[in-house]
Amino acid sequence: MQGLSQNRHAVVTALGVTQIFGWGCSYYFPAVLAEPVVRDTGWPFEAVIAGVSAGLMTAGLVSPLVGRLIARRGGRPALAASSLLFAAGLGVLALSPNLVVFIAGWILIGTAMGAGLYDAAFAALGRVYGQSARGAIATLTLFGGFASTVCWPLSAFLEAHLGWRGACLAYAAIHLCLCFPLQFVLPVTAAEKADRAADAAVTATEPLPPHDGRLSFLVLAAVLTLTAAIGSILLAHLMTLLAARGVEPAHAIALGTLFGPAQVLARVVERLFGVHYHPIWTMVAAVLAIAVALFLFAGGLALPAFVIVLFAAGFGISWIARGTVPLALFGARRYPLIMGRLALPSLIGQALAPTLGAVILTRASAEVAIATLAVAAALNLVLVAVLFALTRPRAGA
Repeated sequence: MQGLSQNRHAVVTALGVTQIFGWGCSYYFPAVLAEPVVRDTGWPFEAVIAGVSAGLMTAGLVSPLVGRLIARRGGRPALAASSLLFAAGLGVLALSPNLVVFIAGWILIGTAMGAGLYDAAFAALGRVYGQSARGAIATLTLFGGFASTVCWPLSAFLEAHLGWRGACLAYAAIHLCLCFPLQFVLPVTAAEKADRAADAAVTATEPLPPHDGRLSFLVLAAVLTLTAAIGSILLAHLMTLLAARGVEPAHAIALGTLFGPAQVLARVVERLFGVHYHPIWTMVAAVLAIAVALFLFAGGLALPAFVIVLFAAGFGISWIARGTVPLALFGARRYPLIMGRLALPSLIGQALAPTLGAVILTRASAEVAIATLAVAAALNLVLVAVLFALTRPRAGA
């Protein structure tokens, strides 16, 4: 156990590097490379962006299967497969002669996302470290928070020198030559091996929590889905929403750069102090910060910079809560299964939310969109209060 603890830093660092490139070539792909794809191919911009939505949808659909795989076989097979799938999907993008093949590439990438991004990595860490995985999960999100910082300039550099297709091939090589070997740093412990037969039985007979925990599971799924959807809408349409508040485009872009550092800073604070309280409090703080930020934004009661920093802080630690709350509430044995089930609605919500936001913006107005986000945040506050009430005995509150 001491050796396992000593190696934990190396494990999280290795998986953290894979998270940076996993997020960078999937979720953050369009920010830099969508326009070059459109210029080169003439495909509609909306159709190119739809690739990411197709990827997120696919990730959600495969997540329950990935959870079962991690429960039965541990995290290594799923995470290693994700690197190969990322490489294959990016190769398909690079060679795609038409939009149909391009979307097919995104479906492969989406499968990789479901098998290798946060939800799967959290499940893998919980599988190895059990209830003590909280610190590892929080630290892993710090690496993920730098995905845009690393990959946006890298994507711009690669596109400028190799074109967007060459950039995709370069990322494919990174996944094959760097990320794939790093996935094998994840240890397979004696306890994990001993538990596999029992976990397989759980997978076959009881994929959800016991009856007295199912309401908590459903409410938690609703909180995570609504949080992800709110964040997805705001990130996709931030510039438009800021413009509705009279912010000039150049200033809006500058404000947007606050999002990443604010997320990471909030995660650092949670990583330092989170060990002293139950993870449900992280979830409460995340949802409250998001709600207050949107209430202030809707009412025009604060500077946009403050709103962005507060929202980003809440959204940043919500990803820690996403990994740590299910582990604390439902235990390490079912954790991979629970994470797979929770990821399904959450990722589908992330995929559909930007389109919903676009519909509201085009058919109503930015003011209506902002008000809708505030109402959704208020509903999420109610849901997290219900979750707290349901789990208070287990939370030790």
